[in-house]
Amino acid sequence: METAKKTKPRKYVLIRIIICLSVILAGVFGMKMLSKLKKPPAETQVEERPLRVETLTAVKKDAPVVISGYGEMRVLNTFAISPEIAGKIVAVHPLLEIGETIPKGELLFKIDSRDYAAYYKEAQASADRAKIAIQRLEKQYEIDKQRIKTLKRNRSLAEREFKRLQKLLDENQVGTRSRVDAAEQALNSAIDRYDLMALTLALYPIQISEARTSLVAARAQSEIADIRLQRCEVYASFDGRVKAVTLEAGQYVMPGQNVITLADDALLEIHVPLDSRDVRQWLRFDDNPSLAKTAWFAHPEPVVCKIRWTEDREGHSWEGQLNRVVKFDKLTRTLTVAIRVAAADALADDPRKLPLVEGMFCIVEIPGRTLRNVIAVPQWAVSFKNTVYLAADNHLKTLPVTVAHKADDQAYISVGLNEGDIVITTRLTDPLENALVEIIAQSKDQ
Repeated sequence: METAKKTKPRKYVLIRIIICLSVILAGVFGMKMLSKLKKPPAETQVEERPLRVETLTAVKKDAPVVISGYGEMRVLNTFAISPEIAGKIVAVHPLLEIGETIPKGELLFKIDSRDYAAYYKEAQASADRAKIAIQRLEKQYEIDKQRIKTLKRNRSLAEREFKRLQKLLDENQVGTRSRVDAAEQALNSAIDRYDLMALTLALYPIQISEARTSLVAARAQSEIADIRLQRCEVYASFDGRVKAVTLEAGQYVMPGQNVITLADDALLEIHVPLDSRDVRQWLRFDDNPSLAKTAWFAHPEPVVCKIRWTEDREGHSWEGQLNRVVKFDKLTRTLTVAIRVAAADALADDPRKLPLVEGMFCIVEIPGRTLRNVIAVPQWAVSFKNTVYLAADNHLKTLPVTVAHKADDQAYISVGLNEGDIVITTRLTDPLENALVEIIAQSKDQ
């Protein structure tokens, strides 16, 4: 009984194993049959897709270097006008307002001149009195020179009379002592009058010199009074634009008080800071031996510069002339140069366009030295590693180059490229070396 029970479970296990193996074999057989029914995919040939690029044919040429910088236009000459005398303002120019232009020679303002006119008349009267005093002394001097001749004759006569009377008394006992004494007294009186007149004549040149000095002083006072009288009226010495004014009729002003500021728009100037490296390499200076001993920059060549307003960079441009080096900034390592613009050059040909005026912030292009035998390519064609991409036999090649100068989106290459090389100008990002390229547009460097 127990043997029959043990045999029955073993039989069931064997049957299960057989069934499982059958299922597995059937699955394997089915997979093989299905795999035989499946057709393999058709093979496709993979082709390399070329990079579509634009190129430029390298041509060597001479390129003038242009140094660019920015600056604010200003008036070269600005004058602060102050009264030179004190007084009350009695008249003011009707156009004395900020922004107005007052023509040359017109009255700006007038100070009350009555006191100064009186001082002038008084000084003139003093000069006239000194002149009359000189004339009187000179006339008296001529008269007294004639009088001294008479006094000299009287002295001689009195001396002879005294000697005659004294001789008669001493030798011949003729006459009296009183008569001799009276003759001596007359002689002494004649001598005294002569000496007094001689002293007076000796003092006349000194007195005349003093009177002439007084006349010079009086005339100087008259001139000062006249100058002060003239300073009561202040005129415009040039066609000036009013920049500032603090003046009204009835106001009392003092000497040195700044009341009007005029700008002379006949000559403008712009100061442009430039990179000292660009100046050293490209700016042209005059070779003047007379300045060889001065520790400062030589005068730059007066080249014609192009000026554009930054608010209208594509619009009208003006011309100025490079004038001088203004300063060197040791902190920024920049060299500031001055460009002058005459009023005629600052005006626009078209009246509808704005002129170049003070306060405009401008970009200035200064012609420099000339680069010889360089190849110009767009700046974006040169990578930050100073390499360019060439199209050689329809494949991309990377070439290291030396950039001599960059300006106006152009890079000027001096070393690395040869004339006739095909330079890729399309912007590429990490292209593969020897990648296939297709030229869609080609141009020649002009």
